Amino acid sequence: MTATSKQPKRAVAPYRDTPRGHTALLILDMITQMDFAGASGMRDEVAEVVATILKLRDAADRSAIPTIYVNDNFGEWHSERYRLVERALGSKDSQEIVARLAPRDGDYFIIKPQFSGFYATNLPVLLPKLGVDRLVLTGISADICVLFTAADAHMRDYRLWIPEDAVAAQTRERRRWALEIMKQSMSAETRATAQLKLATWARKDRRK
Repeated sequence: MTATSKQPKRAVAPYRDTPRGHTALLILDMITQMDFAGASGMRDEVAEVVATILKLRDAADRSAIPTIYVNDNFGEWHSERYRLVERALGSKDSQEIVARLAPRDGDYFIIKPQFSGFYATNLPVLLPKLGVDRLVLTGISADICVLFTAADAHMRDYRLWIPEDAVAAQTRERRRWALEIMKQSMSAETRATAQLKLATWARKDRRK
């Protein structure tokens, strides 16, 4: 590292909670081997979702919005970020996806044991430290882990945007009804990224 090069950004948070009013981008279960039931039928859609999530991540960087990966532990109770990434990169079915979307040094990474990103994880501790009250949910699967995470976020009074082009499910019908539930029951915004920009949504009047 030269004298003029920058130190890698680190994923750190304040020791104490920060006043609310900030947004975070959550990427759910995209560090995967794509070896679960029904995965083969959703590979093309997942590839499209990866491209959308990368654009959102770039937009988050420009707006100083933190990116938080929330990922299944796949039953490995002693696993951690780098082992999960390495394992996923070793799968021919997921290598390209993970290589494109792997977390960076400045991204937060939370491992979850169940469907919801809030269940038995430190996400409920991290978000207040970052002052977050608005979440953008992306990833897989729309009708399972995204849906359960959205429900837990809604119960905790987080405002939600789940872009319809940033989540995938085993079928388009399952994605459609999951998005409809999140829109109708959780007051989630579900417009696609072509219709709504991250910076615009993050600035919206929070009283509405």
